[in-house]
Amino acid sequence: MDAKEIAFEKDRGTREETVNTFVQGIKDCLPTLFGYISIGLAFGIVGAASNLNFIEVTLLSWVVYAGSSQFIICALIAAGTPMLSIVLTTFIVNLRHLLLSLTLAPYFTKYSLWKNIGIGALLTDESFGIASVKAMQEKRLGDRWMNGLNLTAYIGWSLSCMAGSLFGRWIADAEALGLDFALVAMFIALLVLQLQQIPAGKLRGYILLILLTGVLMAVLSQFMAGHTAVLISTVIAASVGTVIIK
Repeated sequence: MDAKEIAFEKDRGTREETVNTFVQGIKDCLPTLFGYISIGLAFGIVGAASNLNFIEVTLLSWVVYAGSSQFIICALIAAGTPMLSIVLTTFIVNLRHLLLSLTLAPYFTKYSLWKNIGIGALLTDESFGIASVKAMQEKRLGDRWMNGLNLTAYIGWSLSCMAGSLFGRWIADAEALGLDFALVAMFIALLVLQLQQIPAGKLRGYILLILLTGVLMAVLSQFMAGHTAVLISTVIAASVGTVIIK
């Protein structure tokens, strides 16, 4: 190996260490924290309106750690739904996390089982979006960076839910403040960031797959629950995309 190759390998190693740092993971999470904060506050307010006390809201944010599921749980509790039905509904709604984890799993095969469990347990839709963009840019992901990303999101979400529960007694309608739209806006921003990283030659194919997913969801939702339609539509579109790419 000549001097140029040695210098190149050293520079590449330096870049990898810079990318795979806990602090960089924190920095990459910061833009999405505004979405976490607004939705977390909204959930805390909704939880308080559903007669959940501060401890109950806190435990939901720590243990369930899924915005859509936490809102559904509040609605089911308010409707007097049996506990078993609440658990099963939460399980089905969160099944999409299996698809998200499977997508990122190839980047973490060199790490231990316990590290992968820690990474997967704190993976969310938003952190998946950020990690997907990072993977397209850098062609790799590191455990330290992913932990910085996940823990920042987890702490931000938990604190926001707790704050919302404390102030919920003074806010009667979260939707009047537009807080319910923050999650949708954050997903749109993450989608745009992902599309920007796709080469122009492949962009059309990805857009067609998105449209296919939307059409499938619209059709299937007429015959089954919305969250089930999302899962099936995603699997079908992903399968079609895999065949096309190959």
